[in-house]
Amino acid sequence: MIRTFFDIPFVTGSIDEIVALLAAAARAPRTSILVTPNVHHMVALERQLAPDIRDTYLAADIFLCDSKIIGRLARSHGIDLTPRTGTDRVADLLASADDRDLVFAVVGPTPDQTEALRGRHPDRRILHIDAPSRLVRGSPEWDACVAAASAAPWQVLLSCLSFPKQELFAADVRSARRAGGVICCVGAAVDFLSGTAARAPESFQRAGLEWLHRLLSDPRRLWRRYLIEGPKIFLLYLERRRRGRL
Repeated sequence: MIRTFFDIPFVTGSIDEIVALLAAAARAPRTSILVTPNVHHMVALERQLAPDIRDTYLAADIFLCDSKIIGRLARSHGIDLTPRTGTDRVADLLASADDRDLVFAVVGPTPDQTEALRGRHPDRRILHIDAPSRLVRGSPEWDACVAAASAAPWQVLLSCLSFPKQELFAADVRSARRAGGVICCVGAAVDFLSGTAARAPESFQRAGLEWLHRLLSDPRRLWRRYLIEGPKIFLLYLERRRRGRL
């Protein structure tokens, strides 16, 4: 089911329904893109991104709510976005017994992280696509990485290059690819699922406080995102509610 909130057409459903949707997209002949809007994304879409980057993000094919905060705001209007993190969505698909044939690929993380992910999922075929640590759109390195990713024999590509670079990369791969599959823009998912970064305790995850654990783990890098930019979502929500544009 599609539920629109903040002008974004979120796909909703149970865990099994979303896994089935992603598996079908992975097997489809047309390449599709999954994005996982969270508070950081929503604020940037409203106020910060250049129009062309915003349009690229909104041209994705599947939108799944990543944020319990956004989920609670939507629920106050009777809209259930079935929020679940991108990390969990990838974990759900990797754990699916009905989809063992799917071939995954990873771009963004290091070869060691990809190997660690393989170690945790020995029954999965997981390819690694090399990407320079400072990949810049339009550079020869970017074009080479897009070419390598578009030609590789995956059905699920995990684009983990940080927002919004990963979405731009996904769009370029979708334009170049002829073999179908789904590109999942999922940020730090491989960091967590490979065990190379510590995820928040279950109690934090259940309470919707995974962001707080990340902030405490890396305050120098993340303080502005979570303490300055993130709270703007409430102002944007109030503005939209006043204008009747939720």
